[in-house]
Amino acid sequence: MTTFRTSVVTIHQLAPDIAEVIVDDGVEMTLSDVQAYHDCLLANFSAPFRLLINKINQYTYTYEAQQGLADLPQIEAMAVLVYSKASMAAMRVLQQQQRENPWHAEVFTSRREALAWLDK
Repeated sequence: MTTFRTSVVTIHQLAPDIAEVIVDDGVEMTLSDVQAYHDCLLANFSAPFRLLINKINQYTYTYEAQQGLADLPQIEAMAVLVYSKASMAAMRVLQQQQRENPWHAEVFTSRREALAWLDK
C-alpha cells in the first residue's frame, strides 16, 4: 500500500481512486493543512475519488478549515469511520454546514461497512 504524508495528514492509497485519510492526533487543522491534503489527493489519485475518513484520532479544525474541508468537486463520496458518539455528533454538525460542493457522505462505526459502501 502506498502512503502519502502532509504536515498533519497521512493518506493511504487503498485503490487508484480510494484514499484512507487519517489526521494526526491532537492537531488543529488549518485551511493550509486542508489545502495541502487536497493537493495530495489531486496529485496522486484518479478522479473522481472516494475517501475513507478514519477518525481514529482526536483533532479539531479552524473555522476556515471547516469551510474548506472536502470542498473538491473531484470527491465523489466520503465514508467517515467514527469510534465514539462524540465523533459521530461532530461529523453530523459538519455535514449540516452549507457548502459550495455538497458532500455525499455517510458515517460508519465499522471499517468493513464503510469500505463496502465506497465500493458501490
